[in-house]
Amino acid sequence: MASNVNPTVRRRRLGQELRRLRELKGMTAEEVAERLLVSQSKISRLENGRRSISQRDVRDLCGVYEVEDHRVIESLMQMAKDSRQQGWWHSFGDIPYSVYIGLETDAASLRVFAPQVVPGLLQTRAYAEAVIRGALPETATAEIEKRVQVRLRRQDRISAEESPLRLWAVLDEAALRRVVGNRQLMREQLEHLVEVASLPHVTVQVLPFDVGAHPGLNGQYSILEFPDAADSSVVYIEGVTSDLYLEKAADVQNYSVMYEHLRAQAMNAEQTRQFISDVAKEYAR
Repeated sequence: MASNVNPTVRRRRLGQELRRLRELKGMTAEEVAERLLVSQSKISRLENGRRSISQRDVRDLCGVYEVEDHRVIESLMQMAKDSRQQGWWHSFGDIPYSVYIGLETDAASLRVFAPQVVPGLLQTRAYAEAVIRGALPETATAEIEKRVQVRLRRQDRISAEESPLRLWAVLDEAALRRVVGNRQLMREQLEHLVEVASLPHVTVQVLPFDVGAHPGLNGQYSILEFPDAADSSVVYIEGVTSDLYLEKAADVQNYSVMYEHLRAQAMNAEQTRQFISDVAKEYAR
């Protein structure tokens, strides 16, 4: 999906521009909040793109920053208007990780480390349902089905004929050995994984148990990169009640270096496909 219709990316770009204007003015977020009689957390959320920005917010902030160029103000106001449009995921109602979906929808490439389960973009319907049901045992069936539908819709980025998402996934061997659902389901999931891993824009590597301790022991994370140079890379860490988005260059660099170590220690793509096929045959016995 083009970035000019993605509300999440629009909010993010607008927030970055508002932060730039504040810094040019030499003001802190706290000082701006005091001037506008709002909380400092609101200013922070507006600047990091985690909440919708109204045209009134933009007008008030431009007033504080003494922006006199009407073209700049009109451009920011239009961005605010565009950022309040709804993405495809909003039709599914309240999705807890909607910010991430918006970023993933616009990303050019995605690097994922998955220590426990197969990543969502590579899951079959049956596997996705079993994972979600197991992770959220008290969730209603209708809610589980909604989440499955969203997960499958996200996979359109992989199958797109034009500008598909460049996906690189490093999986711990545990993700292949953990029996989600049943052995038949796992065999079908691993066969699907081999099939998708054969696509030219998808690379899958397995980190075998015998590697021992490795840089990914702290858990799952993803690194998103975007086609527009104005959009900085983001590290996404999924949580139980809230998610973490890291955008500082130093943080992204640290996670990128860690990912390079994971890729170096993992089996190469050809070895991985053969290994996954062998594990799938084990499930078929």
